Amino acid sequence: MRGRPHPDEARTGCLEGRGRPRPAPAPAAPPTSTPRRADKYARRRYRPDRRSPESRKPVTLSAPAPSSAIDALFTNARLPDGRLVAIAVGGGRFVSFGETPATDAGVPVTDLGGALVSPSFVEGHIHLDTSFIGDVWKPHRPCTNGFDVRERVAFQMDLLSTAAPMAHRARAQLELCVANGTLRMRSHVMIDGSVGLKHLEPVLEVREAARDLIDIQLVAFPQSGILTCPGTAEVMDEAIAAGCDLVGGLDPAIVDRDIEKHLDVVFGIAEKRGVGVDIHLHDAHMLGVFEIEQIAARTAALGMQGHVAVSHAYALGEVSTDQAKRTADIIAKAGVAIMTNAPGAHGFPPVTLLRAAGVTVFSGSDNIRDSWWPYGDGDMLSRANIIGYRSGFYTDAELESVFDVVTTAGATALRLGDYGLVPGASADFVVIPAAHVPEAVAALPRERKVYRRGKLVAEGGKLVA
Repeated sequence: MRGRPHPDEARTGCLEGRGRPRPAPAPAAPPTSTPRRADKYARRRYRPDRRSPESRKPVTLSAPAPSSAIDALFTNARLPDGRLVAIAVGGGRFVSFGETPATDAGVPVTDLGGALVSPSFVEGHIHLDTSFIGDVWKPHRPCTNGFDVRERVAFQMDLLSTAAPMAHRARAQLELCVANGTLRMRSHVMIDGSVGLKHLEPVLEVREAARDLIDIQLVAFPQSGILTCPGTAEVMDEAIAAGCDLVGGLDPAIVDRDIEKHLDVVFGIAEKRGVGVDIHLHDAHMLGVFEIEQIAARTAALGMQGHVAVSHAYALGEVSTDQAKRTADIIAKAGVAIMTNAPGAHGFPPVTLLRAAGVTVFSGSDNIRDSWWPYGDGDMLSRANIIGYRSGFYTDAELESVFDVVTTAGATALRLGDYGLVPGASADFVVIPAAHVPEAVAALPRERKVYRRGKLVAEGGKLVA
């Protein structure tokens, strides 16, 4: 049976039209065309708001000048490039990588014994507000007649109505991710006319409480659509003012049935507030490709290169290789990043093809043990393994590329300016008992140590006191 509607559903009509989806509208122009409003956007330029920390972060992974003081030293550290070095840390930042430096008496020295040192993992797409981690097991409820996003949302709201407090579940999921080595995260939070800011408020509190443990970006995510859920556009704008860092979107064609008007709202808020965009796009085949190209055209016209991401983008894995290459070139020129978690039941973006075209491909867990599926462990190294497995990656170079997807490429997509194993960057790193990156991706060692600003915060999959 279909789940009971959420109490707010009758009031807002956000989940009307559940059941079999209506036929998708035909694109108004060939997939490679320029948006019909491109001339309007060309007269307007994206101007990052001074208020927004996310918008101020530089495109490159440059770091501030390091402190000369050393207060922690890690010897026999194996870097991803194979070098065996000593890592000096001072004031929570990396000072140097190389020969063992002279230090003052009393500086703690940790011998890493040749273990691999990785920059902390980047969780680029997760939903802190909807996971049941930290709660009792919730059996999965399948859709009644094939997948239907509106029916899934109805099931989700029904299950959340009896779940443990959101702040408790969000914190439990966050701690799971940190314990596995993630110290940078982007979470989508449900924002629409039915729930208002009820999901955002506890997540903001969790983010603030965990600020010394992990850095979190939040996306205002219109889970029930924008045009089909009255009041959502206004609430999304309020969410940015309240603390969200990016504007989200969801399947403009299938959910809202109006690509242009949906994107008008999303990019309009982004321009007004000076923040980035991260749009969920599940729409299939050439319809999805058309939407991706529309997003890319708007991004370029508004000067938002590097500030826009498309999450999932299943369509890129459902069209011919020639079509995927043409679209990849458009995406790369527009500076749009693509997020994939390589879900088991779908085609997914061709990672190697996109990277070869110059597209930033990053990853995330997406749902972790929620109403959408029962899987997920909050481990981005495991996610790299899944992407590699599903992509048919076997060579060392291929395994290294998928490791990049969950580390440096993720930092690029999230515009993290103080990330990486470079002097001056925040000393956030993971010690993995592996000889090199390919072994780490293939073997998934669990006995890791996670360091935040040079201090041990997790070991063996658990947070330390």
